[in-house]
Amino acid sequence: MKRWLIWLPFIVFAGLLWLVASELLSPSERLVRSKLVDKPVPAFALDGIVADKPGLSSADFGKGEPRLLNVFASWCVPCIAEAPQLLALKRAGVRIDAIAIRDRPDAVQRFLARNGDPYATIGDDRTSRVQLALGSSGVPETFLIDGRGRIVRQHIGDIRADEVADLIAAVRAAR
Repeated sequence: MKRWLIWLPFIVFAGLLWLVASELLSPSERLVRSKLVDKPVPAFALDGIVADKPGLSSADFGKGEPRLLNVFASWCVPCIAEAPQLLALKRAGVRIDAIAIRDRPDAVQRFLARNGDPYATIGDDRTSRVQLALGSSGVPETFLIDGRGRIVRQHIGDIRADEVADLIAAVRAAR
């Protein structure tokens, strides 16, 4: 008559397993946001990665002009999808600096030749040291840095066509 009790441990175990699996597979926040938003750009200096572009340092920011800082890599597929939007931002007068993550000069040069070059400068971050200092957890990511050198916005993932106008407005507001 109480034979169903032999299944009780299995039912409890299955319930716990379902609870753990559901929390692991659908966390409330999948993106890692930078803790540097509303803070100054961390100190760094990167050499250039391609011959015709200067490198980039934190001293380049905070000179009165808001800029976008794009973290990208030639091996990143979403970076290819983002390229037309970055070119549209450049055509709109937005200055875009970049940091190439764990990349090689020849691969970056081919990426720029194939997808267009919206960048004023490109720093070479082969160890992701600066990427991690910025609080970036992947590519592509874009930071809006105001004219005082403060990070005012972080865009995680590739910039989509419908986000370009909003970014242009944000850059203008960051002056």
